[in-house]
Amino acid sequence: MNYLDMDKEKLQPVVSELNVLLADYNLYYQKLRGFHWNILGKNFFDLHIKFEELYNDAKIKIDEIAERILTLQFHPTSQFNEYIKIATITETSPLQKDVDMVEELLGDHKKILSQMKIILGHADAAGDEGTIDLIGAYIRELEKSSWMLNAWSKNTSDHLDTSILENKN
Repeated sequence: MNYLDMDKEKLQPVVSELNVLLADYNLYYQKLRGFHWNILGKNFFDLHIKFEELYNDAKIKIDEIAERILTLQFHPTSQFNEYIKIATITETSPLQKDVDMVEELLGDHKKILSQMKIILGHADAAGDEGTIDLIGAYIRELEKSSWMLNAWSKNTSDHLDTSILENKN
């Protein structure tokens, strides 16, 4: 039964790209676990807690993405060897300096955000408001996490763009 009243052919690209996002989040999750376990140095307490927060969030998103694919009446990809083949994120050593870990995660965020925008385009073409709503919320959350990690990596003497403030005078 087609309880969604959506064209299954138009949903196929949505589901295909959701499976890529599912793969990305599985690799991202495992990378965060590795960073959480292996962080050393003066930033241990901050990053150990932040990495745990991020991987717990990723774990929830993995389930929600898979359930969205099921809601659309398709099977989600569920084997790690398939995730590695289709993901835009790559595996990396967890034995890195703290600043390199954060830089790696910011790079992953950029890839995940790009994948989410691809999904939005396909979901819009399919009239898939549920996926648009889900992914829109994910984008907002990941952008905020990216801002925080980026702010962590800055020096206290760094500044954000002040041009908008200067134009008010």
